[in-house]
Amino acid sequence: MMLLTGYASKKELKKCIGKPLQFLETSVFGAEYKSTGSFVGARRPHLLGGGREFFAQITMKDDLIAEVK
Repeated sequence: MMLLTGYASKKELKKCIGKPLQFLETSVFGAEYKSTGSFVGARRPHLLGGGREFFAQITMKDDLIAEVK
């Protein structure tokens, strides 16, 4: 499972480094979001409607986006 992000593209997500992450938790087995750590986030048009699909490894530090790969 992975988090669904509220960004239209990975480029837009990268511009938000240093800001809190906009996301939708998808797991029924517990939270995947980590206030400090790494996880996979995605834009899934067939679930959220419109836009392009992308996946990104997101690293957070103290509830702020630190890195996007």
